[in-house]
Amino acid sequence: MTGSKKKYNRIKIVLLEKEKTNIWLAEQLEVSSTAVSKWCTNRNQPTVETLFKIAEILDVKVCELLVSN
Repeated sequence: MTGSKKKYNRIKIVLLEKEKTNIWLAEQLEVSSTAVSKWCTNRNQPTVETLFKIAEILDVKVCELLVSN
């Protein structure tokens, strides 16, 4: 992983698995699609509270949204 940013979440992967888009998730959370895009690329991270909301919306456990070390 030299030269690349550390990945902390799997939001993008779970969205793909659920056949949902960033825009759809942004609408569900009532946040900007830019915010969701930054989470999906790991440029920013959602708050813990938001992570729990994302898990609920996508019907997954919070741990499924996180990268295991």
